[in-house]
Amino acid sequence: MRKLLLSLWVSAAAIGFAADIKTVHFQSEDHHTRLVGYLFEPTGRGPHAAIVLLHGRAGPYSSLAKGVYTAATLSKRHKEWGTFWAERGYYALLVDSFGPRGYPAGFPAGSYAYRPAEVSEQTVRPLDAYAALAYLRAQRDVIADRIGVQGWSNGGMTVLATMSDEAPGKPASGFRAALAEYPGCGMDAVKGEYHSYAPILLLIAADDEEVSPKRCEQFAKRAVEAGSPLESHVYPGAAHNYDDPGAKKQAVPANRQATEDTFRRAGAFFARQLE
Repeated sequence: MRKLLLSLWVSAAAIGFAADIKTVHFQSEDHHTRLVGYLFEPTGRGPHAAIVLLHGRAGPYSSLAKGVYTAATLSKRHKEWGTFWAERGYYALLVDSFGPRGYPAGFPAGSYAYRPAEVSEQTVRPLDAYAALAYLRAQRDVIADRIGVQGWSNGGMTVLATMSDEAPGKPASGFRAALAEYPGCGMDAVKGEYHSYAPILLLIAADDEEVSPKRCEQFAKRAVEAGSPLESHVYPGAAHNYDDPGAKKQAVPANRQATEDTFRRAGAFFARQLE
């Protein structure tokens, strides 16, 4: 599996990310923010299923962007995941929720309590997710009822808020399925009885230094007991952002193993849910 994953990363790098990413714009469901999105397009005849991608607290761009925020400076992780999905026949739309609101570089670790309300993962970012869903449904080569959503960290929190029966901006027909990687599970949107309207795959890092894995395990248990179609998996020894492809993170065996398994699980999950 490790060789397979490394082969994927090498092949993705070889095709030239920026040249294969289309920059698009659409209105958030907050009705006043014009969002920017990065669309990874599959090859071959359609129509195709699709996946909306939601970045974490650091935003969608590389830490080396140096003030240039474009498709060319997206982080390596976002490029690799977008390419991973496109190579498997999906459209993948990465939504920048922070840049259009004045925070293109995102936020540092430990800043959660001080982030502005206009980037809230509970009340604002779900509106961006549903705007991306509407954008994809308007594309003639996208299968309108075969669209999923994936998020990392703060984006994973957004996924959980978005998939709730009580999500802000939820249309009559929402996402078909969702993947949340190492989200924080202490926000108000998931406290008490939580019910997801579609299947969720929740991936938890057991040695997460930014959010509480135990709290996410407790949330998963409550959600399942309340009738949510939620599946969770805990990666022993894995840290927050374990699928960051950087050498430092991947040098830790538990992170590398979790990354490999996440690609496998994610691919199988969406193949099953979006078929």
